[in-house]
Amino acid sequence: MFHILIADDDKNTRLLLKTVLEEEKYVVYTAENGEDALRVMDREHIDLVVLDIMMPKMDGYELTALLRESNNNLPILMVSAKQLPGDRRRGFLVGIDDYMTKPIDEVEMLLRIKALLRRAQIVSERRIAVGSVVLDYDAQTVTKGDEVIELPQKEFMLLYKLLSYPGKIFTRIQLMDEIWGAESDTGWETVTVHIGRLRRRFEGWEEFSIESVRGLGYKAVKKV
Repeated sequence: MFHILIADDDKNTRLLLKTVLEEEKYVVYTAENGEDALRVMDREHIDLVVLDIMMPKMDGYELTALLRESNNNLPILMVSAKQLPGDRRRGFLVGIDDYMTKPIDEVEMLLRIKALLRRAQIVSERRIAVGSVVLDYDAQTVTKGDEVIELPQKEFMLLYKLLSYPGKIFTRIQLMDEIWGAESDTGWETVTVHIGRLRRRFEGWEEFSIESVRGLGYKAVKKV
């Protein structure tokens, strides 16, 4: 389940885009400006941003530049009423991935979002392949050759999240909020327990590993 952030100072636009995206089963967060968007990204894991240009406090250009300067490469779709070639060029120069003009064609926007997610190596077909290993989201299984391992839901979701973003570090709190939910009473130590179980299950597998990053959290490493 992919998480999308809409950053736009127009309330009606935020509501429209949120409705369209939620109908496609995306988890949607909203922000009124760039500063608000950064606060959301501090709290939540975001897979893609739909971003307006003209916003108070911090506009879309500034937010994009800030993210790219900090080596944050999440996909950014800029959506704006500005239609001049110079506006598009400036967007791409600061680091956006795609540009649409308002009024938005909703079907085209959804197609562009799916393409951006694919380009970001997020597996929108709900399967991840790591060499000869395949994670099937719908079956909650990990398959290698003739061996099929059916994982408990939380363990599978944890492994799927990490392997969706190989090399990306996730804090325990991020993983806790993502998989168990922000309202869960379970402590973050649960993440450590589940990571330990996954390591034991896949010990010796050459295709990937789950590594601890001291003081930060965990990351998955592809080895093929």
